[in-house]
Amino acid sequence: MSATNLVFLPPPGGALRWMRLEDGRVAGEGDGPPPGDAPAIAVAPAEAVTLHWAELPARSSAQAAAAARIMAAEASAAPMSELHVAVGGEEAEDGGRAIGVVNAGAMAGWLSMLAEAGIDPVALVPAPLLLPRPDSGYALGSVGWQAVVRGRHAGFADDAALTPLVTGGALPEPVPEPELVAAMAAAVAAVPLDLRQGVFARRRRRAIDWRLIRRLALMGLAILALTLAIDLVRIARYSFAADAAEARADALARTVLPRGETVTDADRQLAERLAGVRGPGLGFSRSAAAVFAVVRAVPGTEITALDFQPSGDMRLGIAVEREALATDLKRAIEAAGFDVQAGTFTAAGGRITGEFTVRVR
Repeated sequence: MSATNLVFLPPPGGALRWMRLEDGRVAGEGDGPPPGDAPAIAVAPAEAVTLHWAELPARSSAQAAAAARIMAAEASAAPMSELHVAVGGEEAEDGGRAIGVVNAGAMAGWLSMLAEAGIDPVALVPAPLLLPRPDSGYALGSVGWQAVVRGRHAGFADDAALTPLVTGGALPEPVPEPELVAAMAAAVAAVPLDLRQGVFARRRRRAIDWRLIRRLALMGLAILALTLAIDLVRIARYSFAADAAEARADALARTVLPRGETVTDADRQLAERLAGVRGPGLGFSRSAAAVFAVVRAVPGTEITALDFQPSGDMRLGIAVEREALATDLKRAIEAAGFDVQAGTFTAAGGRITGEFTVRVR
């Protein structure tokens, strides 16, 4: 069972009226907002909408609306900035289209009134278009709270003075109630002209596409799984490379370590091997080179003996020309980064001799 509520917009100061259509028959009517949650179609007062009919070339909706605005501008004295123009669908009989011209402020007021009543109409139809389109002449019927007239290319509110002028004196033919209800039901099923276009178009609520969401979720999971797989492959490559590097280090260590020694910790064993070769501390070579460089830089001093001990200390036999040179040499060696412990110096044969114990600071 399909049901639609027709909501008739009132004249200024009036109240809403409604009629409920169910399966082509009137199921109820009354004043105020309609009860229930059936879709609503608002009906604009006939005197507020000027209707025209024109044959518009087959174009897009935007192009047809632009052409209709040009026609409306030529036929209307009001500025186009104050008017709202809507275009209906092509009519099968003669290919013409209904064009509705209404004040934009009135449109905004109607939609505001309906919104305050909790109604968001799916369409807004001029009242004359709810009457059946006559084959000839004019049809007369009561729509909501007013009588309206419809011709093949006309639609307006019935007025005792103006109707004869429009119809050329011909009397409109009253529409029987069953035919009027059937015409209303047909207009509800296929709206001939919806004024809710352009800036007044209804905002459609987009339904959630769960199928698309599931597809996106699966794609996201696939991308995540692929990313994790790439990371795992990269980690595995790094691990294999590290194992290969460690194996090469072990092989190199075997060529340097004493023959037959088992490689358990290549870094530690090579460090111990290097320390054994060069000596403790800075090693013999670096320590001796540094001390000899200092002695060469202090004239009147010489080394008479050198003993490199297992602790990394060096015992130096020193001979100087005078006592002050021993002090100068000690300070110079300390300035080179060593600690110096001086022994007892004695004078013999015109020279002063003694010992220094030098260790890394």
